[in-house]
Amino acid sequence: MRHPEDQVYIDKINEGDSSAYRYLVNRYKDMAFTIALRIMRNTEDAEEVAQDGFVKAYQQIHRFEGKSKFSTWLYTIIYRTAITKLNRRGVLLFSVDENLTDHFTYDETAPQIEAMHAQEQTKLIKNAIIRLPEIDGLLITLFYLNENTVKEIEEITGLTASNIKVKLFRARKILEAELRFLL
Repeated sequence: MRHPEDQVYIDKINEGDSSAYRYLVNRYKDMAFTIALRIMRNTEDAEEVAQDGFVKAYQQIHRFEGKSKFSTWLYTIIYRTAITKLNRRGVLLFSVDENLTDHFTYDETAPQIEAMHAQEQTKLIKNAIIRLPEIDGLLITLFYLNENTVKEIEEITGLTASNIKVKLFRARKILEAELRFLL
C-alpha cells in the first residue's frame, strides 16, 4: 500500500524542511531496524545499520523518483548498508522477530500450535527460524510480517523473483519440519 503522505514529506524535505524527515523515520524505523537485525543478528549493530541507512536515505532523498514505494527504496538502502557492514566482517547472521507469530499461519504444521499461548508460539517459532539459512529469515520477515510483494523484495534484496519464491518455499518447508520436530 502506497502512502501518499510520504510524498508530501519528501517534497518538504527537498524544499529544505529537514524536520519533515522525522515523520518518515517514525513511520519506518521499526521495520528498518527489523531488517537490520535479521542480517546483523545483534541489537547494537542493527541500530547502527538502521541509523546509517536513514542518514544515507536523507542524504539521497532528492534521488527518490517515486517509481516504487518510499519504504521499498528505504529498505533497499538499509539492506545494502547491512550487507556492506557484514561483508566487512565476513559473516552473515540471522535473528528472529517477536511479532512473526502474528503474521505467519501454521495450520498445515500441527493443530497443537494453535492451542499454545502466544508466548509459547513465539518461542517455538524462534527455535525453528533460527535454523533457517540467513537470507531466508529476512525473506520470511519481509513477505509475511511486512507484507512486501515479491517484486518489492526483489528491489530490496537484488534477488530474482524466482529465487525469492524458491527461498520462501524452502523456508516454509524447513519451518514446517522444524515445528513438527519441536512439537
